[in-house]
Amino acid sequence: MKTYTIKVANLHKDIYPALPHLKGVHPDGQTLQFTNYYLEMNDAPYFGISGEFHFSRYASERWDDELLKMKMAGINTVPTYVFWNHHEECQGVFDWEGDRDLRRFITLCQKHDLYAIVRIGPFAHGEGRNGGMPDWLFGRPFDLRSNDEEYLAFARRFYQEIAKQIEGLYFKDGGPIIAAQIENEYEHSAAPWEITTGTSQEWVTGGRDGDAHIKVLRKMAEEEGIITPFYTATGWGGAAAPTSEVLPLWGGYAFWPWIFYGDVKEHPATPEFIFRDYHNKQVVPFYNFEPMYDPESVPFACCEMGGGMTVFYNYRFALPYESVDAMTLIKVAGGCNMVGYYVFHGGSNPKGTETPFLNEGATPKISYDYQAPIGEFGQLRASYHRLKRLHLFFKTFQDSFNRTKTVLPDTNQTLEPEDADTLRYAVRGDGNSGYVFINTYQDHFAMKDQSDVAIELELDQETLRLPKEGGFSLAKNTSCVLPYQLDMSGAQLRYATAQLITKMAHEGTVYYVFFAPKGMTPEYAFERKTMKNWSKSAALEDETSIVFNVEAGASQAPLHFETADGQKVALLTLTDEESLRLWEIEVDAKQHLLLCEEAVLSEQGRLRIETSADQMNLSAFPNLSLEAEEGCTTQERNGDEGVFTSYVLEGSKPRQSNVDVTKVGGAKATLDFQPDQFDGVKELLLKVNYTGDIGYAFIDGELIHDNFNNGTTWEIGLKRYEKDLINKGMYLYVSPPKEQRHVKTDSPMAARKEDVDPSLAYISSIEVVPVYEWTLSIQSNDKS
Repeated sequence: MKTYTIKVANLHKDIYPALPHLKGVHPDGQTLQFTNYYLEMNDAPYFGISGEFHFSRYASERWDDELLKMKMAGINTVPTYVFWNHHEECQGVFDWEGDRDLRRFITLCQKHDLYAIVRIGPFAHGEGRNGGMPDWLFGRPFDLRSNDEEYLAFARRFYQEIAKQIEGLYFKDGGPIIAAQIENEYEHSAAPWEITTGTSQEWVTGGRDGDAHIKVLRKMAEEEGIITPFYTATGWGGAAAPTSEVLPLWGGYAFWPWIFYGDVKEHPATPEFIFRDYHNKQVVPFYNFEPMYDPESVPFACCEMGGGMTVFYNYRFALPYESVDAMTLIKVAGGCNMVGYYVFHGGSNPKGTETPFLNEGATPKISYDYQAPIGEFGQLRASYHRLKRLHLFFKTFQDSFNRTKTVLPDTNQTLEPEDADTLRYAVRGDGNSGYVFINTYQDHFAMKDQSDVAIELELDQETLRLPKEGGFSLAKNTSCVLPYQLDMSGAQLRYATAQLITKMAHEGTVYYVFFAPKGMTPEYAFERKTMKNWSKSAALEDETSIVFNVEAGASQAPLHFETADGQKVALLTLTDEESLRLWEIEVDAKQHLLLCEEAVLSEQGRLRIETSADQMNLSAFPNLSLEAEEGCTTQERNGDEGVFTSYVLEGSKPRQSNVDVTKVGGAKATLDFQPDQFDGVKELLLKVNYTGDIGYAFIDGELIHDNFNNGTTWEIGLKRYEKDLINKGMYLYVSPPKEQRHVKTDSPMAARKEDVDPSLAYISSIEVVPVYEWTLSIQSNDKS
């Protein structure tokens, strides 16, 4: 057995008002302001959870539902780029219509009670053409991203147009916009001028004027009416982000496709998954965090934690979805109380009027799926569900959690990414209680299970061993948060080898919901004098504590007990798999939990479920009155499963038949569609498996989608192309792999020719999967 010891006694976090120039007041009296450690709403700690979603990279008719999906995952703030070249591709001609309608997007954020952050540039990057800069700027004699008056005149005009679109939608006006991001990675990053790539290899400048440029841009934005509670700028890589003007934002990526455009041959294991302390002036600057200010004087907040990563042509990889919530735990354990994902929702690059493609040349021309928690066509990935349960914890316990301080063990000082043996752990605590963070995920390196491990927490008055006897285990590629000395409605939880998700009240009992992390056996230890009348036999008892081992599962009866002062409490322990199907919804102003493996959208007394299934199970606690309205029938199952009531939902329409496919050799295919294939479906998802370099999809010769092969299934949402597909069909082409490619250049007649075996490319399967929406009206049966 391996025992690790960490001192968490006498913890005190100095928290005080900070950044007084960054503050917002809503017409109804709500306030937003900062301490040096977290954002406050109405003078109370607020845990910010932001997820990037680029409105101009998504079909506007789907914005409403996709924003609701983000809210269902616990996102409370939506940042979005305003790409200059998406709106002024032709000089002086601005386009804010359709998928480029910024105002409508922000209005929909407000509809769903989501805050918004507008990333107004002028430079954006975001794997966009020229980093979002219009081509026509290349033909100007001034320096971009500088305080050159001619450049600023064009930038001001762009800001003026943005301001017209979002007038009246700021927090001060009662709107959802709480921040504007100025520039992006200024003096740290740039982008190629795609107009010249392949010939002169010209680049957009990285900037030259430092903090002075950020100050000028902020002043200019305010002068044009873009007045928000606070302004932000990216802080990593030495980027200019003066705290007198902006809140510096941070992030981290574990997958770096851009490095393969130099002489790098192999991706290193990154230090992203080693715990750090990001809010400690005693710590010297370290990997990916070198603030130009006292780190304890400003909250450590993130805007670009890798919610995914797009594939570049020279680096194809399938993102491990467990990397996303592991990254979140690393940042939060280190003192982050404002997390931010880039991107949370994938999209598709729009096409230009002068230039057909508005992507950066190293990336797919159309697809910007980003392997994000929500995919390019609304697909929910495993990372979505992993984050959803974590966000629920942050939201439920934000008041006390935000105040806790980071403590790192001595073993952390020499830990390297390639170390699979040493336990990776950290603590956030307040001296009396807190949380133990554990991580067994590492990118680009094979980890292993942690077995028979114990942690000793040296508290003010005692040493608390977790677990009390023996050791715990945790599967590799897993991350978790374990509470200790937690006040549970008057009972003192000494520790749990289970992760806390949420709590709710029902019929006089307070329910605490946990799940068992993969490989870990759930165990709860309580201070004996704070509880009585427990419903399960104790595994261990002594004069001071009592320990329970429980079996995880929604079908299991919760552990019931009373606190010393008579409050009824119950502990519900889900399995890891069940926790990924957990949803929290509000019905008739009452909190309810659902277990459902499909996408759930809940609002205004209705439940909408996106599914490709013919039949599915839905469980609810407390139970609900369900009435099918459209797309399905419902019936309650006999008997309950634990505290959950189960229902069976069946589709009222038979699943549609597959598309007509005609193969044209191994690497080409045509697809023909009938009108009834689109009837009654919310989306028609084309799934293609192939061997080759790039997949291309065309309608009547026009490229509508592309895919850099990374070994996963290529997916395309077809619903928005319904009319053209019925009338014109689709053509798929897969180009051959390039491993054995050779370009012949030895001709005396200025000729070049690719020599590659086309037979190595082939399409192995094509499937069309309908996605239905089932709608149910719901009412709470909770009378408490």
